[in-house]
Amino acid sequence: MTAQPLPVSEIVASRRPHRKDAARNYDALLAAAREAFAEHGAEASLEDIARRAGVGIGTLYRNFPTRRDLFESVYADEVNALCQAAVEVAELPPWEALTTWLNRFTGYMVTKRAVREALDDESEIFQACRDSMYGAGGPLLERAQKAGEARADMDFGDLVRMVAGITATSFEDDAQRDRVLAIALDGVRVAR
Repeated sequence: MTAQPLPVSEIVASRRPHRKDAARNYDALLAAAREAFAEHGAEASLEDIARRAGVGIGTLYRNFPTRRDLFESVYADEVNALCQAAVEVAELPPWEALTTWLNRFTGYMVTKRAVREALDDESEIFQACRDSMYGAGGPLLERAQKAGEARADMDFGDLVRMVAGITATSFEDDAQRDRVLAIALDGVRVAR
């Protein structure tokens, strides 16, 4: 019997330091890494990340002994925030909840592209993140489908692949990306 991966929220909580000052440094490093990876890709300088976070390189290595540890932590933190966003939008009307969450998902995809190169699809962290993300976003699509607002002939995997394809391309700016996503979502929405 294969062990089930931990939910991503538990992985994130287990990695975050408990002391307030250490937790602040950890959070600052994650934010700086997310920003640096979005700007420079997976090869972003660790020294630059530490500088952006306002800490020394030793603090970075204390929290993230390897580059892979940093990638995994940024990835897990992003997925955890994405799962929390699904909870926050759940009370909105079905179509609005789905599209609000998908707009947040596109931001996640920008960071994901930069760190995915370093992660193995079979790793515990990748599987936990995938399971948590599908568990958070899937019900939003199902709810929109039950309300007759989203196509019934698709599943959440189809939707993820569509959005991933959109975010994998280059755009002039975020506004263009948002327009292209809106056009694609018009194909998901049931005409009324």
